[in-house]
Amino acid sequence: MTINEIDLALADRASGGPSTESDVRIEVATQWQLMWWKFRRHKLAMFGGALVLFFYLLAAFAEFFAPVNFTTYNEQYVYAPPQMIHFFREGKLAPYVYGYKFERDPVSYKKTWAIDKSVIIPLRFFNHGDPYKFWGLFRGDLHLIGPVNASDPFYLLGADKSGRDVFSRIIYSARVSLTVGLVGVAISFTIGILVGGISGLVGGVVDNLIQRLIEILISIPTLPVWLALAAMVPLSWSALRVYFMITVILSLVGWMGLARVVRSKFLALREEDFIMAAQLDGVPRGRMITKHMIPSFLSHIIASITLSIPGMILGETALSFLGLGLRPPVVSWGVMLQDTQKVAVIAIYPWLLFPAVAVIIVVLALNFLGDGLRDAADPYQ
Repeated sequence: MTINEIDLALADRASGGPSTESDVRIEVATQWQLMWWKFRRHKLAMFGGALVLFFYLLAAFAEFFAPVNFTTYNEQYVYAPPQMIHFFREGKLAPYVYGYKFERDPVSYKKTWAIDKSVIIPLRFFNHGDPYKFWGLFRGDLHLIGPVNASDPFYLLGADKSGRDVFSRIIYSARVSLTVGLVGVAISFTIGILVGGISGLVGGVVDNLIQRLIEILISIPTLPVWLALAAMVPLSWSALRVYFMITVILSLVGWMGLARVVRSKFLALREEDFIMAAQLDGVPRGRMITKHMIPSFLSHIIASITLSIPGMILGETALSFLGLGLRPPVVSWGVMLQDTQKVAVIAIYPWLLFPAVAVIIVVLALNFLGDGLRDAADPYQ
């Protein structure tokens, strides 16, 4: 069923017009079908969902999409400017970039880069380059695009202070920054659903204690808590332990809002007939929460998860940017942005801000997707 057919059918039903085949399909449609049809009408949400899917695919297959490994460097091309890909040459598909040349400033003797159009560096799709071990399981060296001659410079988004490819590092950073959001939200939502479910289902003294605790925790500013907890992470810890701890820190301050929403839902649901029937049948509370109550508002939970992931990504980026989160050699968008803490660096080498552009695009896309899911969660409005 197309979107126009749905709109016409809804208009006919509202005006009392004749029943059509589309009208009948709406009447017998499931809850998930109605949600999908309403979600498709939200153009920004569809666009945001496509962008989110693209970034997660990019992160999952970072070794293939990145031209080189994120640790590969060439000291000869420190702070090299971005190169533009030209796809056609002499009327044929033959991608290439121009080479570099540099001059010395006669006053400061500083090296300044420029694009040398007399030097053509041919590129090749599905190029064999830096070897890698995909997800630590399979060895390979195939990349989506790269220079035919491995020694030729290829910096699509420029190079950093060590001569490393910014574009490749952004792709590898997506794997860390995006998974921090997913894992952090998974932990915080598990805590929020359990605590909110117990508060709403049990009630009484337990409910009062939990709600007073949540009110105290919500009153504490989030950023100082993040900074204080992150500062306690020992410098001697491994990258994996720091990653896990930063994820836990982001999760510990993100569950209170969901707990209150879940509590309100449970207070309303526990008076429903199907919940009372489950109680009379002696269903344990744990099973009642997971099998009966949570599925009844699962769509709202999905929308809330989508809207919470951007906060986790921004939290990790902020902590890493301040030097209190993930640290090199781990690469994330926040770690990459540490090089932009000086205004002079940004003014001279603006391409170092490209990780911030990636953060903005992903956060906006997730917000668009979350808005669409939130609207689709109640397809009857």
